[in-house]
Amino acid sequence: MYFCKPILDMTHKTDWFTSWFDTPFYHILYKNRNDTEAQIFMQNITSFLQLNSNSHILDLACGKGRHSVFLNSLGYKVTGADLSENNINHANTFANKNLNFVEHDMRDLFEDKYDAVFNLFTSFGYFEDEQEDIKVLKNIKNSLKENGIAVIDFLNVIEVEKNLVSQEKKLIDGIHFKINRKIEKGFILKEIEFDFEGKKHAYFERVKYLDEEKFTLYLQKAGLKIKHIFGGYQLSEFDKENSKRLIFVVS
Repeated sequence: MYFCKPILDMTHKTDWFTSWFDTPFYHILYKNRNDTEAQIFMQNITSFLQLNSNSHILDLACGKGRHSVFLNSLGYKVTGADLSENNINHANTFANKNLNFVEHDMRDLFEDKYDAVFNLFTSFGYFEDEQEDIKVLKNIKNSLKENGIAVIDFLNVIEVEKNLVSQEKKLIDGIHFKINRKIEKGFILKEIEFDFEGKKHAYFERVKYLDEEKFTLYLQKAGLKIKHIFGGYQLSEFDKENSKRLIFVVS
């Protein structure tokens, strides 16, 4: 039987991800994510960066480890880090001598240094205070070895706003999810409601509305230098009106 404590206050502002990411419902809602697309991106970006086969990569906010596992299959040593205990417990089923997972808040420093740090699939911009987001970027910089490189894969907020689907319903594993999306107070907000076993559940997801200019300012404040900007997983040129992604390669 699934069990989680519902959050009924949709205006709750403190670490929304701590509760939502650790529920089984989060994983049900997103069970059909495109692993092929993720793998193509990893192949493309590691080839572009010409990472040595002995490189140690930190997958920061690794979720259930899908990118980490594939990177490891390419021959890299990988550490996956995520705040969610459930995510790490799942990911650890794939661990080996060159693939390990740790429970870690991205706002906290890592003791180790890495050849590359990957922050993927919009795992950034969660916090109310922008200083915490900048702190994450500073931690990324501090986690890099000399000549290390970082990849930050964010959504393109301009394209998202143009094509925002304000209401959507999904039936997955017998659960009817009602999803509302809006942009307010500098955030892209997704509200998720559903009934399960006679109880109403409500959660939300929230990421900052960071366009290229604002994100660049954050990177500058963290002391990171932009080397390349891509607009998609095929490493296409960034088009602020039409690109699906905003991908920074920084050092």
